[in-house]
Amino acid sequence: MTAIADPIKVHLPDGSIKEFPAGSTPFDVAQSISPRLAAAAIVARVRPASTNGTGNDSDAHAEAAGEAPSEAGMYAAEEANAERLVDLSTPLKEDMWLQLLTEKDADALKVVRHSAAHVMATAVLELYPETKLGHGPATDAGFFYDFYRPTPFTPEDLKAIEAKMAEVVARNEPFVREWEPREASLERFKAGNDFMKAHFVERFTKPGEEISFYRNGKFEDFCRGPHVPSTGRVKAYKVMNLAGAYWLGDEKNPQLQRIYGTAFFSNKDLEQHFARLEEAQRRDHRVLGKQLDLFSIQEVAGPGLIFWHPKGAMVRRIMEDWMRDECLRHGYELVYTPHVARVHLWQISGHEGFYSQNMFTPMELDDADYRMKPMNCPFHILIYKNSPKSYRDLPVRYAELGNVYRYERSGTMHGLLRVRGFTQDDAHIFCSPDQIEDEVVACIEFAQLVLSTFGFAEFKVELSTWDPKDRKSYTGSDENWELAIHSLENALGRKGIPYKTIRGEAAFYGPKIDIKLVDVLGRLWQLSTVQFDFNMPARFEMEYVGEDGERHQPVMVHRALFGSVERFFGVLVEHYAGAFPLWLAPVQVGIVPISERHLGYAEKIQATLQNAGLRVEVDHRNEKMGAKIRDFTMQKLPYILVVGDKEAETGAVSLRVRGQGDQGGMPLEEFVGRARGLVESKSTSL
Repeated sequence: MTAIADPIKVHLPDGSIKEFPAGSTPFDVAQSISPRLAAAAIVARVRPASTNGTGNDSDAHAEAAGEAPSEAGMYAAEEANAERLVDLSTPLKEDMWLQLLTEKDADALKVVRHSAAHVMATAVLELYPETKLGHGPATDAGFFYDFYRPTPFTPEDLKAIEAKMAEVVARNEPFVREWEPREASLERFKAGNDFMKAHFVERFTKPGEEISFYRNGKFEDFCRGPHVPSTGRVKAYKVMNLAGAYWLGDEKNPQLQRIYGTAFFSNKDLEQHFARLEEAQRRDHRVLGKQLDLFSIQEVAGPGLIFWHPKGAMVRRIMEDWMRDECLRHGYELVYTPHVARVHLWQISGHEGFYSQNMFTPMELDDADYRMKPMNCPFHILIYKNSPKSYRDLPVRYAELGNVYRYERSGTMHGLLRVRGFTQDDAHIFCSPDQIEDEVVACIEFAQLVLSTFGFAEFKVELSTWDPKDRKSYTGSDENWELAIHSLENALGRKGIPYKTIRGEAAFYGPKIDIKLVDVLGRLWQLSTVQFDFNMPARFEMEYVGEDGERHQPVMVHRALFGSVERFFGVLVEHYAGAFPLWLAPVQVGIVPISERHLGYAEKIQATLQNAGLRVEVDHRNEKMGAKIRDFTMQKLPYILVVGDKEAETGAVSLRVRGQGDQGGMPLEEFVGRARGLVESKSTSL
């Protein structure tokens, strides 16, 4: 007699528990609740009922959604006890906690986009069967897919691909997960010269494993999913543009063609997305940087190197002065370090082995080879080691706005957002193990202060951990890694901050907390980071004398809050569309004398405002008043003061406020008080 398996218990978000036969699917669960829910469900989030769960998205969840398109996160094996997203057709074999996701859930949109990438790849292969597939993850803005094809795609090809996608969607082909022995897949891929798929299988699976494929119709792709139930659920999509990308990011490898697209739940959402893109183009910091004369990149000097013009340099100075003052207030000591060091230093730190591909090539000098610094951390360690430390000295906090240099590949640089030379608001904290959580909490609080001060009300947090299966990419013991990850988790827990765990994205020396601000258009920007490091203190044999009189090794926190001055400035430009808050504006007040006889009064006002600490320009040109006002308006000045006979006689000004127009007359003293109050409070409004 065949034994009948015990039923499984499915725990639902409302606290109810339902019993189902083993092997039932999330779709079966949805059907039991409501046919309408079954029709609306896109994917399910599950975890074994035996695990408590933290409410945070797991690394498996992030990888499954394809949000982090790094190779390390693409094909990692699923953890049996991880919270993760699964297809609605996935058999449930044990007691599970289960949540059905619909169009109301952001994670469901990423699954739709992942499926849209497969639909696009299906269309490409049907139109151009000689094409070889790379990978096709979802991103925050849509999806892309890498293809190798000797013949370049054209704009007409992109139109044909989008039209073919409509046919694939109309066929409503089910997405079916299948499994195949690793060795059989490798043999098949190599026989078909699918060199990218063969690479993914060799790198991210182990001998003897069965590996996961998804099939829709005749198309198949090496993929861990999940996907929507069928191609018909990909309803609103757009093939957007084409870019080049070298295989594995190496210029020596074949150049791939990367096709970008996006997908949404509805055409209305798609239209709103393109409206946001138009607004983003209007806010492009590269365009505004030129219009407002903030910065430039000079071809004769080289790409990725920033020239700060006077107005941009003024904003930068304000940012940096604020940061230095806050560092001192938070118990940091300011340091300055060289721009280059012997290669031997980078060998000790581990950068030469783990990070050299991102460093400028060595310079041969008379005594040794030198490299320009990509990080400040080894330099701060040398300052720490320059004198003995005891437990009474800890924590030691060094901060530096230091210039660093990283080799960004051609084609990856983007205005101020991705450069080869930048200024990092770097700090390193050396402390005892029992101090680490308090220091991480303080760094998180400092990061929140930075974001709120500069006008960002919303942020999201990710905890990047290591992937133990990719051991060669990291240094340090398993025990230290687990201790470090646990410390960062505890610090986030103490602050009550929700976060997503991303496996495989840690630095080679330790896990990190990344704080991503959300700008006025809802875009995420990676800026602030807090990193735990137990490796470099060991590599540099750092010590302090403990309360017991013995020598101990400190632990180390790396933190950058602007991330880089250049990137943060670029984000500020786009967030405010170049219309900086009064306290940050390079020129805060423009004065327009109606005629030449009013220049004397205008200059008197200028002196008064400058004595009050305001940044002021007078338009001395022999131009009409309207032209002067228009030019100051185009420069996005917060305030324009118009002065003529009436204002000179009464000691007043005629005030125009950015975005609000003419406000009429106001006593000069009243205006000074108003402006000073807004500057001192660092208000974002006028």
